[in-house]
Amino acid sequence: MNRLYGLIGFPLGHSFSARYFTEKFQRENLSGYEYRNFPLESIRELPAMLENHPGLLGFNVTIPYKQEVIPSLTALSAEAREIGAVNCVKITPQGLYGHNTDAYGFRKSLLGLIGPMRPDALILGTGGASKAVGYVLRELGIAYTTVSRSGGPGRLCYRELTAEVMHSHPLIVNATPLGTFPKVAGCPALPYETITPAHFLFDLVYNPPLTEFLRRGKAQGAAICNGYEMLVGQAEKAWEIWNDPAQL
Repeated sequence: MNRLYGLIGFPLGHSFSARYFTEKFQRENLSGYEYRNFPLESIRELPAMLENHPGLLGFNVTIPYKQEVIPSLTALSAEAREIGAVNCVKITPQGLYGHNTDAYGFRKSLLGLIGPMRPDALILGTGGASKAVGYVLRELGIAYTTVSRSGGPGRLCYRELTAEVMHSHPLIVNATPLGTFPKVAGCPALPYETITPAHFLFDLVYNPPLTEFLRRGKAQGAAICNGYEMLVGQAEKAWEIWNDPAQL
């Protein structure tokens, strides 16, 4: 009997997860395992998808459903509850259990970029991915400010990013989809000329490996990191959750 896992989101034309897990099953000689994409145009399609695939054991969640999926779940891990976003769901006879493994993957990859330093940060974006980023930065004792197109209470908008703001926030994390393939020319509207070799730029986007955001930062001498290692980390953590009988 096949052991089935999958991914929900929309669109899913260039999914990392399906390729990663298919290659993992081949590499580790895991016969009878399958990972499928389930592109849902609305989260309201989730119950029918689950009914049509009764053997599904777990699934990942990507844009735009990391927050919308929560009302459909039986329970959340403490981490997912605090973050307010879910990217991994374990299916058990008792129900659907939501987890956030983005935080694990981001923490591991970020520490590889900044080492023991704890620079103040700007988080670009306010979606589900940004919530996991904020959670990890708080855990690490890194002060941060969120940036969005419209600003708002406790947030900055891009036109408020002065040279002073940029210099006082050496870590900049892009948690938006800007620059993702195929729209590779896109990037957050930063004053890139204010970036220096003292800056760290982290992009959650992994395709292309060198986004326009990272390219511009690298040209100014900044240290850069894309989202690939974060994705690998979150995928392996999801695999651990799905296959640990003691963990809901």
